Amino acid sequence: MEQQVVRAFARTLWLVIALVLPGPGGVAAQSAPLGIPSISVDVNLVVLHPSVRDRQGGFVSGLRKQDFQVFEDGRRQAIRLFQHEDVPVSVGLLVDNSASMGPKRPDVTAAALAFARSSNPQDELFVVNFDQKVSFGLPDTELFSARAPELEKALNGVPAWGQTALYDAIEAGLEHMTKASRERKVLIVVSDGGDNSSRHTLKQVVDNAARSNVMIYAIGLLDEHDADQNPGFLKKIARVTGGEAFFPDPTSEAVNVCKQIAQDIRRQYTIGYAPSNEKLDSTYRRIRVVVHAPGRGRLEVRSRAGYIAAPPAARPAPGIQ
Repeated sequence: MEQQVVRAFARTLWLVIALVLPGPGGVAAQSAPLGIPSISVDVNLVVLHPSVRDRQGGFVSGLRKQDFQVFEDGRRQAIRLFQHEDVPVSVGLLVDNSASMGPKRPDVTAAALAFARSSNPQDELFVVNFDQKVSFGLPDTELFSARAPELEKALNGVPAWGQTALYDAIEAGLEHMTKASRERKVLIVVSDGGDNSSRHTLKQVVDNAARSNVMIYAIGLLDEHDADQNPGFLKKIARVTGGEAFFPDPTSEAVNVCKQIAQDIRRQYTIGYAPSNEKLDSTYRRIRVVVHAPGRGRLEVRSRAGYIAAPPAARPAPGIQ
């Protein structure tokens, strides 16, 4: 019964947990190291989704609550919530349809469909197609879908042409996620990272992404002859949200990358703790997650690096500026 109550409480908390990235102006912006993701918390539970891998890069499942230790500013915290379950996820597939991506479109579509087919049947997905403009692939009457034929049609509905509004596409994806019903939210961006047509700036999109509760995975399909590509942006947008960036070579390997991302989402742990420092003083709190599992060898943990315990009034609103 206690575990059920904690789980219900954790679901409610997702509605009030937001991520913030340090920037100019405000006490919180001056307290956190630049480029490190953070969670703005006005409740008494911090929720993390660590991914654990072994030395060969394989996902490690079956770990227990007692195998994890969480430290905040060097002080060990009591874990109040622990889950390792395949729960439904809201996923946005953001696909670059600019002219430079034309030759790669078959690999892009195959990769996105591979992810959809690897998903939980209860996941809800949507498609954002972008070139120099941004459009949603599904009909206006359907915000999300889990049906492969509909998703394939949404992915193939726009020809490859024009320039690239990548930043605007990510902003549109983040805004659409405010309509999602699943607790965990993920954007998968398939692009070369370049942008030459957005209204939003790089700083705006990174700030808004880090304020949201959305994890971003990036799949960079690069061409050494393309001067506009920007793999550094893809790495950054993934890092600040706790996701990961991949650069498959050849691009046909994007299918396997999407399958790997689906496995990563499915196999993450959920850990929640009530901070021993309960003050909402806009200070940056560093988080370190450690795993000690006898007989498992050396394990690598990927998780968020910290959060800002900011009062509600000091926290910027998520979404498009």
